[in-house]
Amino acid sequence: MPSLTRKMTKTGTRLRGAAILAAAASLTLALSGCTKLETTSPSSVRGAAGAQARAAAFGTVDCRRAKCIALTFDAGPSENSARLLDILKERQVPATFFLLGKRHIDTYPELVRRMADEGHEVASHTWTHKILTDAEPDEIREELERPNKEIERLTGRRPTLMRPPQGRTDDTVHEISRELGLAEVLWSVTAKDYKTNDSDLITERVLDQSSRDGIILLHDIYDGTVPAVPGIIDALKARGYVFVTVPQLLAPGKAEPGKVYR
Repeated sequence: MPSLTRKMTKTGTRLRGAAILAAAASLTLALSGCTKLETTSPSSVRGAAGAQARAAAFGTVDCRRAKCIALTFDAGPSENSARLLDILKERQVPATFFLLGKRHIDTYPELVRRMADEGHEVASHTWTHKILTDAEPDEIREELERPNKEIERLTGRRPTLMRPPQGRTDDTVHEISRELGLAEVLWSVTAKDYKTNDSDLITERVLDQSSRDGIILLHDIYDGTVPAVPGIIDALKARGYVFVTVPQLLAPGKAEPGKVYR
């Protein structure tokens, strides 16, 4: 019965396909750490602030009118950070740094101070890069609070933003972040520079994905990343983008503790 065999084969293929999709969906949920991750866009934050908010209250860039984009760097400071800061200073570009504690903040305190002194936003990427969705509540608090205290000690300003390692977060992380006064910031552009030291490829990936209100994720701990930054900045400026920190991207609105922004 060839026709029945063909039907059974097609049915089996459909079932296997459905099973694969279901497994992929389950893996996605497991990696995200929650069944539904609600994020807020920069434009939504700005819109909620109301039309009467004045640009003068948050600096010279008004991202309601300008085509803004934010450069963010994770997991520093490192031996590459001084050169990165030189590049940003030369090109007058502010960035947001999500810093690691162990072997980074405690190893390069002078670079943490320099980041703050030169007008960059200094934020937290936890103390040891522990995956927060795998941690107990007390561990989550320790991972978030310890870098907060060190950054405040070094810069005089307590962080208001954090980025969860690998972007993994859930309701428990949201609640503890809220308690600690931290908003969570994810990203919309990634070069996956942790997989390559090819600076040209890193540049290409960033430029291909960039759009207005983008939040670019890079890591200055990898050798190929900092050499890519001048080309990224020059190309995006040529396209009419204005570089801002994450708080400037949201202004005149503000990030709310416990919420997730992308």
